[in-house]
Amino acid sequence: MPPNILLLVTTQWRAQACGYAGDPGARTPFLDALAAQGLDFAQAVTPHPFGPFARAALLTGVASPENGVRDYFDPLPPGTRTIAHAMGERGYQTAFFGKWHLAPRDSRAKLTGEEHARTVVPPEYRGGFSFWEGFESGFLLNDPWLHGTRLPKPTRFEGYQSDVVCARAAEVLRAKAGPWFAVVSLEAPHPPYADPAAGVSPADPGLVPLRANVPAGAAARARRDLSGYYAHIEATDRSMGRLVAGLPGDTAVIATSVHGDMHGSHGLFRKGWPHEESIRVPLLLRFPGARGRDPSPVSLLDVPAMVAALAEGRVPVAPGGPARISMPSVVSLPDQCDRAWSGVRTASRKLVLGSDRSPWLFLDLAEDPLELRNLAAEPSRAGEIRELAALVSS
Repeated sequence: MPPNILLLVTTQWRAQACGYAGDPGARTPFLDALAAQGLDFAQAVTPHPFGPFARAALLTGVASPENGVRDYFDPLPPGTRTIAHAMGERGYQTAFFGKWHLAPRDSRAKLTGEEHARTVVPPEYRGGFSFWEGFESGFLLNDPWLHGTRLPKPTRFEGYQSDVVCARAAEVLRAKAGPWFAVVSLEAPHPPYADPAAGVSPADPGLVPLRANVPAGAAARARRDLSGYYAHIEATDRSMGRLVAGLPGDTAVIATSVHGDMHGSHGLFRKGWPHEESIRVPLLLRFPGARGRDPSPVSLLDVPAMVAALAEGRVPVAPGGPARISMPSVVSLPDQCDRAWSGVRTASRKLVLGSDRSPWLFLDLAEDPLELRNLAAEPSRAGEIRELAALVSS
């Protein structure tokens, strides 16, 4: 029988914030074990470092805005072909649990709170999943409101959101004969970072380690935010570990995030930015024969093809080419990137163009992994820039 496949998706969990990646502030025993026992796509990026754009790309394998999501409040158009349709055609039972963030929602409503959390996602906006239970958004990391296939009206569940969603997913998936494909989508470790994290105590901000590209003026806020961020990372790593431990041991598992967070690097916060802290995401795979560390560029756009390979009993491989990255539009929220941009990232280089197609950033990731030197105006790099700009435009 084809394998059961679980896709774990978190929010705002940058690739650097994992124990296996060397972050001393991150306590991630589940992801560390997954990396040690499975395959680590160590150069994985999100195609769009902002939630709705990235989620649409992940589910469809098509970049924004071509998938129909150009603006932060754009829904994924009904009838859009997703990974759920493809897996259903393969004979899989499909299920989605948790944060959706791709339905129509009121742009005038407060982003954080019950109004968005209790927004009902109509069946035609649920991406073709045969079972769906979740919430639109709302950023309630505790006591989430869920609705869907077995909950016609939003219902409040007490507890830490990651715990609640993972426990309910486990209940449904253990009852399925298989093969099944399920997405478990968690809002943590997205802000509000100060919210309780299932009993995990935040570290003393004064002791929180910072990346070497955080300037002094951003350090205090970065440490304060990271203190709560790391607590939610530990709590959500534990939730995912419990979920996987309760499923059949031969379940194929993919774990990733839709984007990262700057946390003060280059004096910037949140996401939408083209820097590594914003675009790099974990991408780990557990499957027989999948071991080691793959340094090839890979994108969340490649996840549907990876899932198809697993369904066929094959170990997914990175496509090998450069990964395209972009922000299709400006999201007018505090701290987010202030411009639309497009670019391309190879294993050793990154070129970012502004909306006028002129070079904004050119970075030598091999020599300068912290991105401290922008080489966009260097005459000696003009040839490289032209070559990569052609890949952005092609």
